[in-house]
Amino acid sequence: MVYDGIVIGVIVGFIRAGWRNSLTALSQIRLKGGLIFPILLGIQLLLYLLHGEISFIDQYNGYMFMVVYAAGLCVIWLNRQEKGMWWIFAGVALNFVVMLLNGGKMPVSLDAVAILDPDSVEALRSGIIVSKHVLLTDSTLMPFLGDIIPLTLPYPRSLVISIGDVIMNFGIFFYLQQAMLVHKLRTSFVDTK
Repeated sequence: MVYDGIVIGVIVGFIRAGWRNSLTALSQIRLKGGLIFPILLGIQLLLYLLHGEISFIDQYNGYMFMVVYAAGLCVIWLNRQEKGMWWIFAGVALNFVVMLLNGGKMPVSLDAVAILDPDSVEALRSGIIVSKHVLLTDSTLMPFLGDIIPLTLPYPRSLVISIGDVIMNFGIFFYLQQAMLVHKLRTSFVDTK
């Protein structure tokens, strides 16, 4: 879901700030440990792609995701003075907590999945864990923080998200808007003098 927040934030930023101002602003973003974010996203993508292919990843991917989340929280904390980072931190922290309490897996609502993909329902019911997800049950700790919100049309993708995802993506969107519009505001202020 983090990719959605980035894509939507960048598209809206381009519309609001213009092509040239947006590219200039994006090229000037400097985050402490900023190169770690693409690496962490790449690791998550690899874990998804290699799930079911390598038994070691199948067995320990929950722990691997927890390490990725913990590293991400550290980088976000280093940049907490940036606008929107507290929202991002809060969203990631909520996802981290619910996964930590549930064995490194994100609990996912069977009802929400049934709305989107009936084939995945059977996989969850039979105990086949789909990457970092596990079926939300009566024994799930803090189930309200799991993936319980189904997104369907008019949203361009069908997926189930958590409250943490919503908060994190709000922070990503807010951060990107601030970062992309700051150059437009500076140039318009200079042009009016």
